[in-house]
Amino acid sequence: MALKCRDIPELPGLESIQMRGGGFGSDNTVRWPYVAENRSFSHWVKGGELVFVTGISRHRSPANLAECLYEGRECGISGLVVLTGDAYIGQLPAMLSRLADELAIPLFEQPYSLPMVEVTETIARAILASERAKESPDEGLAEALVAGIGRHQLDRLIGQYLPGAAATLEESRDLLDAWFTEKGNQSAMAEALDCHRNTIRNRMNRLAEEMPPEADPNEYFKTLVLAHLLSRP
Repeated sequence: MALKCRDIPELPGLESIQMRGGGFGSDNTVRWPYVAENRSFSHWVKGGELVFVTGISRHRSPANLAECLYEGRECGISGLVVLTGDAYIGQLPAMLSRLADELAIPLFEQPYSLPMVEVTETIARAILASERAKESPDEGLAEALVAGIGRHQLDRLIGQYLPGAAATLEESRDLLDAWFTEKGNQSAMAEALDCHRNTIRNRMNRLAEEMPPEADPNEYFKTLVLAHLLSRP
């Protein structure tokens, strides 16, 4: 599924980007992010871009920001993101939200403190993941998710929800694969791994012993299996 404007605040790390107007265009497809440094950007876009205006290299008055929306409509951009903060563009003019509604161009506000490189990388990964999933539907949801959030972000999330479990994941890949394939049937797991059922039971018990004492065993194990499925080679 193509990345839509409404999906932007839902991407990992981009929760602080908020839509401030132009909701009727929220289903616009985002083809690529583009950071506009010049007063006019019409010569530099092809249509479908999510255009970012920072105010760093050029002063952006309310009138100029309105021009960006008008120009964006003529160029067929998917949406406009305005960075706000104390340094450059102090706040989003109220009239800009009304104009975005009128033109049906999604208007977003992004705090200047959010690093631009992280934003563009996250959006680019999400676009590539959506294209990859469309071209290779048999590849699987897990692969598409990993491509979308990036391996580094996945490792960070695993460390957040399963602190200290990296070694456990590495040592238990065969066990977790068998558990998932055989739907938890220990006899079938033993047959798949060519070992005695007691071996499976002992290994499962060791996994339980390694869980944090405050963790819910069922939820922890499901999270462990999910992390394994997403991170396996």
